[in-house]
Amino acid sequence: MERNYLMADTEMPTSMLYPRFLTDMEISSTAKSLYVCLLDKTASEKETDNNGYLYTRFPIKQQMAALSKSDATVKRASLEFEQAGLLERKRQGRGRANKLYILA
Repeated sequence: MERNYLMADTEMPTSMLYPRFLTDMEISSTAKSLYVCLLDKTASEKETDNNGYLYTRFPIKQQMAALSKSDATVKRASLEFEQAGLLERKRQGRGRANKLYILA
């Protein structure tokens, strides 16, 4: 069986930024993965509010699909890092996706 070792000229797959501080946090791996997904989505969309703050909209159903997790698991993970001070949610009204602000 042939092995494909990484070489200096190997094209690397696209990846997401995983902040080092997450490794030391006592939150679930699902919460960490959700934070990384939200961070990636926020950075790629570059939506700003009137204050110049970056935010994203990421409905629960899309979060469930991105993580292959249930509704309850995603909500629990979201609550975890909201309580850890890494997320602020601004409600936009009935039927409209919340603005999600990733905090550093």
